[in-house]
Amino acid sequence: MAGAPQPQMNMVPGCPRHVAIIMDGNGRWATQRGRPRLFGHHAGARRVREIVESCPEIGVDYLTIFAFSTENWKRTQVEVAGLMNLFRRYIIKETKVLRESGVRVRFIGDRVRLDDKLIHLMNELEAATEHNNQVHLTIALNYGGRDEVARATKRLAADVAAGRLRPEDVDEETLPRYLDTHVLPDPDLVIRTSGEARISNFLLWQSAYSEYEFIDTLWPDFTREEFTRLCTAYGGRERRFGGVLR
Repeated sequence: MAGAPQPQMNMVPGCPRHVAIIMDGNGRWATQRGRPRLFGHHAGARRVREIVESCPEIGVDYLTIFAFSTENWKRTQVEVAGLMNLFRRYIIKETKVLRESGVRVRFIGDRVRLDDKLIHLMNELEAATEHNNQVHLTIALNYGGRDEVARATKRLAADVAAGRLRPEDVDEETLPRYLDTHVLPDPDLVIRTSGEARISNFLLWQSAYSEYEFIDTLWPDFTREEFTRLCTAYGGRERRFGGVLR
């Protein structure tokens, strides 16, 4: 979009440029309140807006959120159907706000299993925000790290078979060009809410050198103040990438 806001200078010293979040705990949050799990997912969706809005204030340029995994299809049919409806409603409701606030939205994951209406809405939202650059919001929907690597490897193998790529030229810089995230920088910081200390098949290749924060807060209770605190703490870490600081 012409005239879209430009990225701001970091407000938090040493702020991570790219933060990825495993948004966990919606169901437990709802259960604690005696409500159905979908109530928690709706609360979690509202929390997304607050965190996206806080990114320019903090200095985060890229935010990637884990919305629905390839494993989440194992949940009850009622919950899965409710989540798919929530995604459709979120896109319809938030498109204007995201476009006007300079947020560029991308989706990663395998779209084959998603319904046509949802795919159409995803494509429309990407197109509506493609010229924005205030914040780059990436939504992982029907996403799994192993699935992503497998799909990328198939595309790479097809290029080798077609003679577009020589096997001897394949190295660790080659595969990332075939990943869903090929236009994004690797995440600097990965946050998981709800007290679980695992990465759940999220950005396996990209997070090889990411810093991690596992926090007890359930996602619907995750505030911009806590987000700011974690980004500030990141600025105090020494990142050596396998080397030794002198």
